[in-house]
Amino acid sequence: MLGSVAWWQWVVAVGLFLLIAFTGISFLRGISNARPHEQVEPEDVAELDVYFVCTECGTELQVTRLGGIQVPRHCGEPMTVVRRPRSPAAEREGGS
Repeated sequence: MLGSVAWWQWVVAVGLFLLIAFTGISFLRGISNARPHEQVEPEDVAELDVYFVCTECGTELQVTRLGGIQVPRHCGEPMTVVRRPRSPAAEREGGS
């Protein structure tokens, strides 16, 4: 059985083995070197009147504490960041 295999087939088989092994080892090294994300302390931003607004359905989320940098998604799309001027009612409630 081994005598019927040409020499070039052995070369191709060894080459494919080395390619697959190198790719697998590189992938595993990449995963093992992944570092955890840096923890960000939440920041109180309620006085800034910042909102995340969904452009699809109009849902609004007021931001009171900012802990991460990633913008949330709603209706499958990233929400837009909107900063509005403070209303007189909000200023009275905040004590400003």
